[in-house]
Amino acid sequence: MDKQKDVLTIGRSSIDLYSQQVGADFVDIKGFDAFVGGSPLNIATGCSRLGLTCSLFTGVGQDKVGDFILNFLEKEKIDTSHVPRIPGARSSAVVLGIQPPDRFPLVYYRDNCADIQITIDHALQIAFEDYRLVEISATALSKEPSKSTVFFSVEKAYSENVPVVLDIDFRADQWHDVRAFGLNVRAILPKVKIAIGTEEEILAAMLKDQSQITIEHQQISAPKITGDVNQAIKSILETGVEVLLVKRGAQGVTVYTSKGEIIEVPGFPVEPLNVLGAGDAFASGFIYGYLQGWSLYKACRMGNASGAQVVLQSGCANFMPTLDESMDFIKSHGGF
Repeated sequence: MDKQKDVLTIGRSSIDLYSQQVGADFVDIKGFDAFVGGSPLNIATGCSRLGLTCSLFTGVGQDKVGDFILNFLEKEKIDTSHVPRIPGARSSAVVLGIQPPDRFPLVYYRDNCADIQITIDHALQIAFEDYRLVEISATALSKEPSKSTVFFSVEKAYSENVPVVLDIDFRADQWHDVRAFGLNVRAILPKVKIAIGTEEEILAAMLKDQSQITIEHQQISAPKITGDVNQAIKSILETGVEVLLVKRGAQGVTVYTSKGEIIEVPGFPVEPLNVLGAGDAFASGFIYGYLQGWSLYKACRMGNASGAQVVLQSGCANFMPTLDESMDFIKSHGGF
């Protein structure tokens, strides 16, 4: 039977408040622009704008922020039938500063957040076999009941031969112990076909000592992590992952496969305004190319193009490119 839908993404959703004063120190911010966020929401939006049929599995509160998030998703033609309103919980929020070229501090408000309250009962309402691909965010493993729900969802997708993509998505302050992040990621990797992460996230997945992590200027999304990245890559592939995509910022992406292939995929040279969300844009572009049956190289170039366009903007999901915009961008920058 043909799959009825293209992509199901699972995990965080939030209202994101981005500083209106680009370059200002956080204490000098005078106002914020309200966008939506959360890695799985961003990826679903990027995929939808490229023409894929997408569903999001997350939770929102019975509050106005939940209304804000759902209104955006519906306008973006993203299926919200698996976005329950969670009684007694609040929709998530993130406050972000923008200080190019390399400081992007952020503060999460995720106490009693609704997206962590998705349950196995919610997951039982999903026909995983209808999807061509399931994408999950590792942050959704940080607390129960979301943790068990994601493991259950991955098990269901795996049993239906639906490929699972894992965004390693390391946010140190969301874990009671950063070593627990690696334990959970390593536990789920055997049922993951494609994993995506920065070098720091890949090191975090194999973390042995908390002293390996340093976070400066509250850059939760960009910690400094010491360790042997080549050994960490090897360890991830040994879990059964078929493809590991290592995001290297402006340098592009390096693809590692379980067959021993290493493919260097160059990025697109641009002057970034805001790098937050670039990885989610990459994932959406890559997923689009992957589901078109493109080579890993071409799919990653598509991902790099999405990321390069989003870093020129002050937000993420709200600025994901359309298919025509991406194709024009790629053509104007030398082609695939």
